[in-house]
Amino acid sequence: MPTVPATTVATRTMLFWCPDWPVTAALREHALPADTALVLVDRGEVFACSPAARQDGVRRGLRIREAQARSAGLVSLAYDSSLDERAFEPVIAAVETIMPGVQVIRPGLCAIRVKGPSRYYGSEEGAAGVVIDTLAAIGLTDVRIGIADGPFAAEQAARATDQLDDDDAPLVVIPSGGSPWFLSSYPLEVLDQPKLTVLLRRLGIRSLGDFAALRASDVRNRFGLEGAIAHRQASGLDHHDVVARTPPPHLDAVADFEPPLVRIDQLAFTMRAHAGAFIGALREAGLVCTAVHVALHTESGEVSERRWQHPRWFDADDVVDRVRWQLQGTNASDHGLTSGITRVHLVPDVVEDLADHADGLWGTGPDESIHHGLARVQGMLGHGAVLTAVIAGGRLLADRRVLIPWGDAPTGSDRVSRQTSVKERNQPWPGRLPGPAPATVFAERRAAAVVDSRGNPVDVDRRGLLSADPAFFSAASDDERRPVHSWAGPWPISERWWDPAGRVLHRFQLVDRSGSAWLLLLEDHAWWVEAGYD
Repeated sequence: MPTVPATTVATRTMLFWCPDWPVTAALREHALPADTALVLVDRGEVFACSPAARQDGVRRGLRIREAQARSAGLVSLAYDSSLDERAFEPVIAAVETIMPGVQVIRPGLCAIRVKGPSRYYGSEEGAAGVVIDTLAAIGLTDVRIGIADGPFAAEQAARATDQLDDDDAPLVVIPSGGSPWFLSSYPLEVLDQPKLTVLLRRLGIRSLGDFAALRASDVRNRFGLEGAIAHRQASGLDHHDVVARTPPPHLDAVADFEPPLVRIDQLAFTMRAHAGAFIGALREAGLVCTAVHVALHTESGEVSERRWQHPRWFDADDVVDRVRWQLQGTNASDHGLTSGITRVHLVPDVVEDLADHADGLWGTGPDESIHHGLARVQGMLGHGAVLTAVIAGGRLLADRRVLIPWGDAPTGSDRVSRQTSVKERNQPWPGRLPGPAPATVFAERRAAAVVDSRGNPVDVDRRGLLSADPAFFSAASDDERRPVHSWAGPWPISERWWDPAGRVLHRFQLVDRSGSAWLLLLEDHAWWVEAGYD
């Protein structure tokens, strides 16, 4: 049976907290003013909001429509958890330059063992002041710091800085051994255990002090392990230790050129050595790169950035090809550039374990040959010479088939992940054809004719009613008049119904006498063959 550690002394911890970090990261990413009324939306609800939005009455958990009604100038952005992590990495790196041993609890919240830094900087307050000054130097001015026994009490101390005067430093220090007194007046909700909180309130326990007054053995027998851990937190004896993170290896590669290179072939030749060193460093770390971010800096101060994906993993030649393709895609000719290149910055955006991409016992066989062949064609003819089809979102079958360059992201967007692509593809899309899907989808829909038994064209009125039952149909590719054995429809598709320029279509399924099934569209009184069922 799991047991609670028997230690009675909690680790002296300094915790620094950046309030509203998701909002801060979004403001920095999109270069918005600090006083912008901003909300981050997740699944149609407000996930986080800026202080300016809160002044207008916006709160977390509101539906986006209600939030927009409360704040007229509200700016809404989709919440991106990966942005929080990327934006917080420079903050962690800045703190690690002055004191090691940082534990990232979540983006915007970090813990440090304060014993060593307090000795080095003279006191706990001195160590906290150095952290505040260091983060202010990188533009992060709203930082709250709490120092107490254990991470739990230190976090509550950091949040207590909201009650300080504006002239006071954003720092609350709880003396050693004073955490039980400090926590005694806090409500049970800070334990973040809703079920336990409800049960304790039914027993007449309202605060952490009331909970800490119970005997530890009784709490352990009555509420189990989770209750015992919560009891230790309420007693100021948090058993959680600060687990310092291991800083990731520096895998970026930067190539500076003086004088600037003005020819693409010169840059490609020079980059081979740098690309080899870049891939070699990844191999030494036991990693492979499946997505690389390339930033090209020119002599005129312009920066060209792009994120490249690979269907397998990058080698040195692949990296050189991506740099060359990126240059050729910036309106530069094969023999010259609009401005000389002074720096190339390579960042491994997505890395994976080398063991997961190791060759099989008998090699990778046809897959490796196909990949090398397609990569060779791309190297000779350009990035867009080899295309592959992916399924996208849409109502019409032609809209759902998208051709993208081999190795690019499935969405065709450099900043959208594969998970986002699947999510978009599985959206409801009212009017989308349910399965099973036709086996043959025509690249260009073909004109057709559908008539009734008297030879008059079949049409649909504004109420969606057929003028007559289909009896014969023919496609423009052949003049053969095919009798209709059975049919189903119409199924209306209304795109942008609020716009006068919106489209209204009707979809039909027809089966001829030979048993062949067809998918037809009726738009503006004209018939089209969209696909066929084989």
